[in-house]
Amino acid sequence: MEQIKNFFDEILSNTTPERPPWNKESALSSNPKWSYIDGCMAMAMLKMHEATEDKRYFDFLDSFIDYYIDEEGKILGFDLKEHNCDNINEGKVLYRLLEGTSKLKYEKALKCLYAQLLEQPRTPGGNFWHKEIYPNQIWLDGLYMVQPFYVQYDVTFNQGKNQSDIVHQFQHAYQLMRDPKTGLLYHGVDETKTAFWADPKTGCSKNFWTRSHGWYAMALVDTLEYIDLQHQKERGILIEQLRELLDTLLGFADPKTKMFYQVTDQGEREGNYLETSGTCAIAYALMKGARLGYLPEAYFEKGADILASVVEYKLVETDNGYVLKDICLVAGLGGMPGHGTYKLRDGSYEYYISEPIVENDAKGIAPLVFAYAELLQKNK
Repeated sequence: MEQIKNFFDEILSNTTPERPPWNKESALSSNPKWSYIDGCMAMAMLKMHEATEDKRYFDFLDSFIDYYIDEEGKILGFDLKEHNCDNINEGKVLYRLLEGTSKLKYEKALKCLYAQLLEQPRTPGGNFWHKEIYPNQIWLDGLYMVQPFYVQYDVTFNQGKNQSDIVHQFQHAYQLMRDPKTGLLYHGVDETKTAFWADPKTGCSKNFWTRSHGWYAMALVDTLEYIDLQHQKERGILIEQLRELLDTLLGFADPKTKMFYQVTDQGEREGNYLETSGTCAIAYALMKGARLGYLPEAYFEKGADILASVVEYKLVETDNGYVLKDICLVAGLGGMPGHGTYKLRDGSYEYYISEPIVENDAKGIAPLVFAYAELLQKNK
């Protein structure tokens, strides 16, 4: 597994805050700004620091995030009025940065991000809207972007008063979005059932996207880490969700590679492919869940086996460095057109397989490193 560390170090050595090479979506625009994509890599730096105790990772993280936040805590490119769940993700590293550097700008930035949550619109069932432009919609992605930040803010500044709200948002999303036949979770739901992609009876989107399952599984393990002992019953609800979801997903793994397909339940269909980012996220959730005692010990080995398979099949060493293959660039519902040949983001099978497949994108690199850091933590 040493090649993962070598790959990550190689990526960082070629990185500047102005133009991070892992942010393929940012490369399509001209201006650097605060981004959930960079947030994934920032968290990977933090996890590697925690797992190796190598201060170089923390120092790199500090210099990277420092670039995006001025002395008043204003965040480059952040607009609270977008009410965009994605914009919260990069803030997860600010707690440790504040603790490790005592820079007041980091505390101000935390409060700036939390101010968004205080006014974030909510669905009729009480969940945060995914974005202002997606009214009354919950996406699995959004639980990952927000809830681990929300719970850590809650225990740091609010004495845990909002933990019931956090657990409720997971419960409500899970109840709405879980398919009773397969046990899988639909990518999104519109509680008003009016979005053009929404099922008129359930409000759910049409298909199961593996990375969205990965986002959700990571959201569960990262949030559980901060649920306090005063909320044991609710904590148990999230643990049960985690185990049920991962057991379901394992039933859809490719028997040969142990990886997961872009469209989770349609592995044999033409155009589908074994997708790296969602696979790595599931591996991480299995490993962290077992290491922290939410799952039986055997689940750690399941995750480690998946990670080893990703290294075997998807991480390639070339004359020009490492290449992590087969990462879905992006996928969503409604709003902007897709980046591939199928422009309508309607949640169809044809849409999900049309989005570009890229190399060395943060959405694949970061969960690969998360899982590797779990292996290092376990071996300590």
